[in-house]
Amino acid sequence: MLVTGLVLAGLAAGIHVFIFALESLWWTGPRGRAAFGTTPQQAEATRELAFNQGFYNLFLAVLVAAGIALFALGHPLVGATLVLAGTGSMVAAGLVLALSSPAKRRAALVQAGPPLLAILLLGTALAGAATMAG
Repeated sequence: MLVTGLVLAGLAAGIHVFIFALESLWWTGPRGRAAFGTTPQQAEATRELAFNQGFYNLFLAVLVAAGIALFALGHPLVGATLVLAGTGSMVAAGLVLALSSPAKRRAALVQAGPPLLAILLLGTALAGAATMAG
């Protein structure tokens, strides 16, 4: 369960790197506009906001990746803390998206699904390890 949870957390980080690219790098291009359903004028008018928002997604991905790396390097407490903080924030952001824009519930599920599964698996694995150690 632990490894599967970390793999799902890594997948969630990858999704958030892709979202970063859509928002910060490709926002005004055809791919970014298609993903978010904006016109060229709307994309240009919101470019600075999207650029900033994209970096929030990148920072969440970096937080999770750092946690996975620390876990692998033998620092499970710090690693788990970073992974759970990052994935928890991803789930919260997905919930905000689903509640604020019901038409984007599918995108919210893509954003929040893998990190939620990672949290459930990691939490179960860590609780089991703590029970065995205690």
